[in-house]
Amino acid sequence: MDLKILKYNAGNIQSVLYALERIGVDAIVTDDHDEIRSADKVIFPGVGEASSAMRYLEERNLDSLLKDLRQPVLGICLGMQLMCKSSEENNTECMGIFEEEVKLFRPEISRIKVPQIGWNNIFDLHTPLFDSVPEKSYCYFVHSYYASLGSHTIATTEYVLPYSAALHRDNFYGVQFHPEKSAAVGEQILRNFIEKI
Repeated sequence: MDLKILKYNAGNIQSVLYALERIGVDAIVTDDHDEIRSADKVIFPGVGEASSAMRYLEERNLDSLLKDLRQPVLGICLGMQLMCKSSEENNTECMGIFEEEVKLFRPEISRIKVPQIGWNNIFDLHTPLFDSVPEKSYCYFVHSYYASLGSHTIATTEYVLPYSAALHRDNFYGVQFHPEKSAAVGEQILRNFIEKI
């Protein structure tokens, strides 16, 4: 398995590497276009701010590269959000792989603390990405922005309101939570991406 992790100004790359190591999978971190194109699968991680991350990707043509990939791609947290149509975070135009829009939690509606930090359950699970993952399993979330529910939603969660915990379109998958920090459930999801997608 030739697994590549996209190298860009995102903060959780090392955590993803450690999580893959725990399940016995090696991966290479790279921003080399040819290496990414030749990979069997690609992980697009992300912790950071949408507009600066998109600018970094665009300056290096990594956004165009990602959109053209035909192998399975898994976006994590900000990685998933950047694959959506747009983000309210600094009014950022994103890649548009998914049609869903990324919006800011409005805590004044519910008086719930933002950002969401901690464990939350996921439900209405679809696609082999969630094989052997029980409904209402708990995953670890850290974010202030969320992808709305839409035609590409394959898992739902709720905080302030229901939103997309995961998205899927063609060869592209995205999860809002951090599988690398979600214990056995997260490891199963990573294993499913590697073995079943």
